[in-house]
Amino acid sequence: MQNDLDRRRFLKRTAALASLVPLRAQTNRTVKTFDVRDYGAAGDGATLDTRAFQRAIDAAAASGAPAQVLVRGGKKYLVSTLVLKGGIDFHLADDAELVVSTTRAHYPADSDGVLTANGAKGLKITGTGNISGRATEFMTRFNKEGEIWEFGEFRPKIFVLTACPGLEVHDISFSQAPQWGLHMIGCEHVLVDGLKIRNNLDVPNCDGIDPDHCRDVEIRNCNIVCGDDAIVVKATRQGSDYGPSANITVRDCVLETKDSGLKIGTETTADIHDIRFERCEIRSCCRGLTIQLRDEGNVYDIDFSDIKFVAQYQAAPWWGRGEAISLTATPRAKGGKVGTIHDVRIRNVTGRAENSIRVSGTPESRIANVTLDGVSVMFDRWTQYPGAVFDNRPTTAYPDIEKHDTPGISIRYADHTVVKNCSVAWGPNPADSFTHALEADHVTRLELTRFTGDAAHPERDAAVVVR
Repeated sequence: MQNDLDRRRFLKRTAALASLVPLRAQTNRTVKTFDVRDYGAAGDGATLDTRAFQRAIDAAAASGAPAQVLVRGGKKYLVSTLVLKGGIDFHLADDAELVVSTTRAHYPADSDGVLTANGAKGLKITGTGNISGRATEFMTRFNKEGEIWEFGEFRPKIFVLTACPGLEVHDISFSQAPQWGLHMIGCEHVLVDGLKIRNNLDVPNCDGIDPDHCRDVEIRNCNIVCGDDAIVVKATRQGSDYGPSANITVRDCVLETKDSGLKIGTETTADIHDIRFERCEIRSCCRGLTIQLRDEGNVYDIDFSDIKFVAQYQAAPWWGRGEAISLTATPRAKGGKVGTIHDVRIRNVTGRAENSIRVSGTPESRIANVTLDGVSVMFDRWTQYPGAVFDNRPTTAYPDIEKHDTPGISIRYADHTVVKNCSVAWGPNPADSFTHALEADHVTRLELTRFTGDAAHPERDAAVVVR
């Protein structure tokens, strides 16, 4: 039965990802080039080039032929909101750089993005150029204690691409995003390949890549540094029904962040399912692998495999407290509706962490059918931040920061959890707050097979405790 399920999932993914191939296919029709300089772009980094860019974009879209909007290298172009259109290749050639305007009056009142699109079918964004977001210029002050910038009233996202079928984004880079980087809402048949992201590690909310209510997506070969979540699948609350997030594959990426490396949530207002994260390296983060369910959607059929990570504590304003793996299902507010997490498989994952592997449901939402297979983690302390806590944010239904000792694996309010071929190890000088190799509370059908690990302090604690 399980083999049949795995085969059906494989065929579903193969069919979905096959639909991405035509995005790379070359047409026999001649591609017409629309050079932004021919439409008045100065490229001096000081003159606002938004109108010139938009004229080139509109002309390319109206041509009816395969069209490339060409942004030549050797220049810096000051821009605000650009509205990209379907059927064009927006191409940042060579070392071309878009410089994001910091003047609020340069943006439409209803815009929260720089490169935007809505319903743009077959849009491509390509090239080797960079988009400079000038993040700290949108900030008001640096909070030294919190090790974080505090932001002002306005800060745009780098991309807001909505309901764009057949979207392709590859090879470009962006840096210093003042808010989310690549935000895709309700997009289908998407390929994101080879992005280089260099955001500030101390700027909040500067996520790398956010597929949101998206389907049939492949994200691959990306190298990301950012202060907030590196790659995060969401289902945010929207005015329109964009459907679930489903059939998304993330693979072969290298990540560094002060928040979660690979994540689902926290916004989970619709179902998120059939998500696969594989062959990634998370060089630094506050949480390695994360599912945060806080809303009414359900999260299921999730695979994490062949991943390496390092997870550590950060200063207090940053969410996450060094958890190796964190699967939590918690109402956002007391009495709030919350869905369920079920059928999650975590295989061949290794790492070093300052805090536990958590599988943590609540009485309102028990977690079911989680498998940890070949998960090996070394627990140690190497930062100066206070420990012995679990971070449950965002929630007002339960303590947001919960005082709690640090077992290797913590399982709460969960049904049918399988732990096999897994190991827990401790650093040479375990903190006093480090306790059991595995601790379980309010669980059913806990299966331990070839699990190895002692308590951090075997003279004081048992290796495995089930209450």
